[in-house]
Amino acid sequence: MGPEKDARPSIKRYLSEVADLTPRTLWRKEDVGSNRTSKNELRSIFPESESFDTPKPTKLIDRMLRLATVSNENDLVLDFFAGSGTTGHAVFNANLEDGGNRRFLLVQLPEKLPQINGEMETIADITSERLRRVGRSLHEANPMFGGDLGFRYFRLADSNIRSWNPNTNDLAGSLLANVEHIEPGRSREDILYEVLLKLGIDLCVPIEQREVSGKVVQSVGGGTLMTCLDEHISVADAEHLALGIAAWREAQDTAGDITVVFRDGAFENDVAKSNLAAILEQHGIKQVRSL
Repeated sequence: MGPEKDARPSIKRYLSEVADLTPRTLWRKEDVGSNRTSKNELRSIFPESESFDTPKPTKLIDRMLRLATVSNENDLVLDFFAGSGTTGHAVFNANLEDGGNRRFLLVQLPEKLPQINGEMETIADITSERLRRVGRSLHEANPMFGGDLGFRYFRLADSNIRSWNPNTNDLAGSLLANVEHIEPGRSREDILYEVLLKLGIDLCVPIEQREVSGKVVQSVGGGTLMTCLDEHISVADAEHLALGIAAWREAQDTAGDITVVFRDGAFENDVAKSNLAAILEQHGIKQVRSL
């Protein structure tokens, strides 16, 4: 009867007794797909290469999304074994069907493929390329759809900011070697996204870019964060750059305080750095940081 004496009795039956009956909770392959249908689907996306042996059926993930998510609540779908990218594909389909705003986060190790598939050398390459092709195909088939059919692709790497690890036998040489705080070979985008992580800003916020006084300036989240990560800012550049950043900030009508970030080693000298910071402060921008 159960601890509260309100449970309903149920009948226990063995499989041998109900061999001709289908459980009501069973998902039929006609509704959720199978390994065969999922392999055929993947072949249609990648006709030029070999497909996975056991990709997940998109319909199966779609059924799970219908049970676990709500279309208009910004649900985040996580898949830490992304494989061929079926989960992202299913999220695209679900949002397209019901106008939802689900998002996905897929994680896949760059495991080498047993054979080279054109430019795709790892499983992670297949994951990202499938999402590109599916997003492009869905957009072409549904040009009036206003939802998001894109994604951002990140690789895990060491910090772009050089850590202080001096050679005690050559302290002077260590000081000179660390004048530039950024690791060599890192791109502007590499540095920008680490800044977003350190400031706790969503990696999927809108990012705009324009040239100001010959320098590339980026505006993140409608001007909440602005960056200029060029490698050289002279005394002559400082005033025009600061005025251009201030003007863009005013044009965006950003509410509240904003943060502006520069490369510390980019400034020609302390005069360039102090002049730029002073002009920005005169225009209400007080949070100025350098890496």
